Amino acid sequence: MFNPIQICDNYMEASVGKANSPAWRLLVLGFAAGAFIAFGAVASSTAVHALDNVGLVRLVTALVFPVGICMVIILGTELFTGNVLMVTAVIEKKISWAGLARNWALVYVGNFLGAVTIAALMAFFGQMDIGAKALAVYTAKVAAAKSSLPWANAFVLGIFCNTLVCLAIYMGSSAQDTAGKILGLYLPIMAFVVSGFEHCVANMYYIPAGILANLNPAYTPLIAEAGVDAAVLDFATFFTANLVPVTLGNIVGGLLVGLLLYYTHSRPRSA
Repeated sequence: MFNPIQICDNYMEASVGKANSPAWRLLVLGFAAGAFIAFGAVASSTAVHALDNVGLVRLVTALVFPVGICMVIILGTELFTGNVLMVTAVIEKKISWAGLARNWALVYVGNFLGAVTIAALMAFFGQMDIGAKALAVYTAKVAAAKSSLPWANAFVLGIFCNTLVCLAIYMGSSAQDTAGKILGLYLPIMAFVVSGFEHCVANMYYIPAGILANLNPAYTPLIAEAGVDAAVLDFATFFTANLVPVTLGNIVGGLLVGLLLYYTHSRPRSA
């Protein structure tokens, strides 16, 4: 395995390629990563939609959801939350702030398009009919709950989430074989999901999926009958009440991890 110094150095070297990638490539790889995270969300929601025990729902979701991040990393796609760690390459003067901002913007857009595409296909092509359409109701409940979080709560949960996600990126990078990478990624992601933390790219699927399910006439009456607060199921609320604070929190969490490992490992060695 790579030691912590090598992990930090390897990621900084990889960041140079990420910063210099053509725009079309970042968008395509960002789209793929958003879709992969959405697939993890789809699979986990399908697995738990008929369960009532909150603890069991979180545990099963946490056991299934990490499949998305494993695909993201092993297949070399671009995930915004992981790319927050690129800030270490800026500090080391391997890439510029402009290159970092360009990568973040293109990858974020790609992630959004990929996740929302999967959400739309789920909502309008029958996949949410599972369990006599109970999956659609569950999806709307999740979306409404996330959209109803207080702004400060969403921000802090975003910090916690990307702290664990970026630790997962580094831990997965410690391994030189596929099984080791999966194990390194899996454990911190499982911890963030079972804890109920907020991930902006995952929410690019979860909340639009609930919004779009509520717009499907086949599901709307069932969602209303279940007592879901449909007033928060709109894209304006999604952006202002959840996506903005969670994204900002994710950036803070990723910076904390990246700077901590950089200044405790790579920076002293360079000096």
